[in-house]
Amino acid sequence: MARHEGSMVRRRVLARQLRALREDADLTLEQAAPKLDFSVSKLSRIENAQVLIDVHWVKSMLDLYDVGGARWTELVELAREAQQPGWWRAYGLGNVSYIAFETEASHVKVFTLGYVPGLLQTADYARALMRAVPVRRTGQQLENEVAARLYRQQRLRSAEHPLELESVIDEAVLHRPVGGPEVLREQLAELVAAAELPTVTLRVLPLAAGAHAALASEFNILTFDGLDEPDMAYVEHTLGALSLDKEGDVARARLTFERLVSQALDPARSLDLIRELAGG
Repeated sequence: MARHEGSMVRRRVLARQLRALREDADLTLEQAAPKLDFSVSKLSRIENAQVLIDVHWVKSMLDLYDVGGARWTELVELAREAQQPGWWRAYGLGNVSYIAFETEASHVKVFTLGYVPGLLQTADYARALMRAVPVRRTGQQLENEVAARLYRQQRLRSAEHPLELESVIDEAVLHRPVGGPEVLREQLAELVAAAELPTVTLRVLPLAAGAHAALASEFNILTFDGLDEPDMAYVEHTLGALSLDKEGDVARARLTFERLVSQALDPARSLDLIRELAGG
C-alpha cells in the first residue's frame, strides 16, 4: 500500500505549514487573501484543511510568502500528494475519514467492546457485522466494504509501509457468536495467527476485571510518525463517530488505554485464552 494514497493527513500537514509561512511573512488573513485573489473565508478554509488544496493555489501562496528552493519543491509535491484520490474510492466508498487517517498512521491503539477490531476480522465475520447494522446496502456494496476492510489489513504484513497495531479486546467479544459458531471459531483462529505477527500486540481484558475505564465506548488512538501530525483519538458509537485531536482529549484517551492494558491479560496469556476458546 503506497503511503501517499491517504490524502486527509497530507492536507492537514500542508494546511498547517501554509498558515505558518503566512505568519512568518508577517501577513494577516485579511492582508494575504486579496493578494491571492481569495476571500478571507476561502483562505481560512484552506489553512484549516477544510477544502482540497489546488496545486496552483499553493504555488501562488509560496510566491507571496517568498518561499523558494527546496522548500518550494517540497510543499508543491505535498500539495500533489494531498490531491491523490484515496485507495478506497476503487471500492466505491465515499466519506470514510477514519480510513484516510489510518492509511497514513504508523501506529494504532484499539479498544473494542462489542466486536473484533476491523484490522483483525475475517471476511465472514465482517460480513455478518455489516449485515447486523441497519444501513441499506446492495449486495455489491456489502462485498466492496468487506474487500476494503481486508485491504486495510495488508499493512499489518507490509514491509514497505507497515502499521503497528496494539489492541485490547473485551473478553465478551470472544464469546459472542457473530455470524454463528463456525464463523466465530474461524475468527478466533485468525486472531491467533494475527497475534504472532511482529506488528500486532493483542491483549484480552478479562470479564473478571469487572468495571474498567472504558465501559461506555470503544476507541482508537492513531500516531503518525514522521508526518508532523499530532496523535488523534477516534471514538465510535452506535449513531456515528467522533474524531478528537486536541491534546487534552488525546491525553485522556492515552491514559484510558494504559489503564486498560494494566487490567488486561498479558499477550501470552491472552493468546492462550483465545486458543482455548478456538478449540472449544
